Amino acid sequence: MPKLVHVVGAGVAGLAAAVQLQRRGARVVLHEAQDHAGGRCRSYYDAKLGATLDSGNHIVLSANAATLNYTRAIGAADELVGPTQSEYPFVDLATLARWTVRLSPGRLPWWIFDAHARVPNTGPTDYLSLVPLLFAKPGRSVAQTMRCQGPLWDRLLRPLLHVLLNLEPGDASAELTGALVRETLLAGGLACRPLVARNGLGSAFVDPALRLLQHGGATIRLGSRLRDITFAADPARVQALHFADDSIALGANEAVILALPPDAATALVPGLRAPTRFAAALNVHFAVEPPFGLPQSTALLNGTAEWLFAFDERLSVTLNGAERLVDTPHDALAATVWAEVARAVNLPLAPLPRWQVMMEPRAMFAALPAQETLRAGTRTRWNNLLLAGDWTATGLPAMLEGAIRSGQKAADTFLNQPMERR
Repeated sequence: MPKLVHVVGAGVAGLAAAVQLQRRGARVVLHEAQDHAGGRCRSYYDAKLGATLDSGNHIVLSANAATLNYTRAIGAADELVGPTQSEYPFVDLATLARWTVRLSPGRLPWWIFDAHARVPNTGPTDYLSLVPLLFAKPGRSVAQTMRCQGPLWDRLLRPLLHVLLNLEPGDASAELTGALVRETLLAGGLACRPLVARNGLGSAFVDPALRLLQHGGATIRLGSRLRDITFAADPARVQALHFADDSIALGANEAVILALPPDAATALVPGLRAPTRFAAALNVHFAVEPPFGLPQSTALLNGTAEWLFAFDERLSVTLNGAERLVDTPHDALAATVWAEVARAVNLPLAPLPRWQVMMEPRAMFAALPAQETLRAGTRTRWNNLLLAGDWTATGLPAMLEGAIRSGQKAADTFLNQPMERR
């Protein structure tokens, strides 16, 4: 008889776990408290703009193997698009200086020896400043580990790490940042192509997964909020799940993968440690056709706006580590950001296009050294309860790649353990 797994939470981590379980022959019941799947990675129709928007702008790098394998598994590999080469355009909003960093494809970083490919006003030896990150000690910040000033930091490392960490990079965990750099920049240009979901996050990560699960016989229960868990002591296992409308007793060879945000998980699981500090994410969308030839993504320096994304009939701007802006009136924020965008891409300042501001005050755990020590592992002390989510100990900051890896790891961990004896 195949194993049965209840996956609680239909964000990307839960979907990745469910897909992996089904591919390996397990029976799956997917529970989601909301009336939609996707969690913080979803698309929705915005009536104000008359367009489908994403809950956030997520950059996927071509090195994110788990993410790319997941999209292939659900039949959505062609939904992620990007430049054929690893190119990163930059605009300094203070001076309107423009440059593009072009990474060479192989592991050998030939690009740092090319003045037209590397960061302006840097030399090849400046890039040696990244080396200490590869040997970073636990508990130390990036600023305590490497030099966080100069043209290389200001014009490449800080803006790139800021969008990936959603945190001031100097304050971030050097251990996590080093892992990120090792998998991307140090792996060569082929690992660093920036990819985005051309038709939205829902089309790339959520809807195809739900269709695959349904066709494979999975039970999907939306609006199914887990209220409580009954634990047995001997053997240590989950005995029952209690939802708003019913309770489910778990038999032998049945398990639970809890793929919930950390605050929800700690409320359900006794003694569970989890991060306690979070970073805000803020996106401003404008209903305007991007200028012809505008790159898919552009880094903006020395302004409020930080990354500009070009979509069909829409420009979208990301502001990372946006805690300082949480209380800013949305109309003032939209006007400020549009003034910077218009200046950067040569569009008229007036009239202000139709806009929408999306703020998520607790978008992800803050990748600080002290918070890294609070991340839970996949296993728990109950042999049929496993954890998934970008806040668990993935070895990466809170990002899609970590969330997907965590879901797949939780699925494999349960399926690889011996069958319970009745």
